[in-house]
Amino acid sequence: MSNKEDANTIVVSPICHPISRWWSKETVAIVTGANKGIGFALVRRLAELGLTVVLTARDTGRGLAAVEALKNEGFHVHFGCLDISNQNSIEKFVTWFQQAFGVVDILINNAAVSFNELYGNSVEQAETVVQTNFYGPKMLTEALLPLFRRESTAARILNISSRLGLLNKLKNPKLKAMLLDEENLSESQIEEMLNLFLKDVKNGTWKSNGWPQIWTDYAVSKLALNSYSKILARRYKGNEEQISVNCFCPGFTQTSMTGGKGLHTADTVAAIGARLALLPVDELPTGKFFVIGSSNPIYSKL
Repeated sequence: MSNKEDANTIVVSPICHPISRWWSKETVAIVTGANKGIGFALVRRLAELGLTVVLTARDTGRGLAAVEALKNEGFHVHFGCLDISNQNSIEKFVTWFQQAFGVVDILINNAAVSFNELYGNSVEQAETVVQTNFYGPKMLTEALLPLFRRESTAARILNISSRLGLLNKLKNPKLKAMLLDEENLSESQIEEMLNLFLKDVKNGTWKSNGWPQIWTDYAVSKLALNSYSKILARRYKGNEEQISVNCFCPGFTQTSMTGGKGLHTADTVAAIGARLALLPVDELPTGKFFVIGSSNPIYSKL
């Protein structure tokens, strides 16, 4: 891991200590890909803490079933149909959301896909993975930016990401140097990198060109998401509009993506993720990458 990347990494403990409550029922949070797994657990935790929560899923039936399941637990949440890989779906969702709620305070980009078995590494679905895991959150975020509430509590974007997408997994020196130049890094450069990756996949040269070696298409999509998050954080850092943008790696979690295997439950991860999304404004960083670790409450390598 580079020194710059290391400086942006914060390790968080599975033991969550109480934080000062600044939010209310008027605080609106959106969680994508939330009909199951980490997303569902995040919605439950945020609802438990008293926020207004919008649960999204691309399948209406599954989304409404998730809302009903939470209702049976005593939590009232809202459902919005959203396929983040589809621009038209995003536009419809944002139009509906604006009419229903007007403003958003917290966006948790959780929706993602991987078509690999736990120990496999196929790139047959690379285009879908990149479209869903990078372009999806990016398109949704950009569409929602005008709706973020601009107040002293600061708007928050938390992108659920992965250590597989850290720069130390990238062995291409030219691309690594480009991504490390954070002050000059642009969205077009990230997209050029993705186009290069997809070209390598098409040409069958992806194994020899320095791309991450584990869950390669997923890792590249998260590498792009991490980089975009830094650009967005830089755009709004010190800005009157006050939007905090961070990434959170839940680690090896027991979800359908891992075949139910893992070191953490979705509920454990959700407790940490919700805490990160709800940090008091005087403790709220931006442009950081959070990972689950065993250190006491929060250990920062800054």
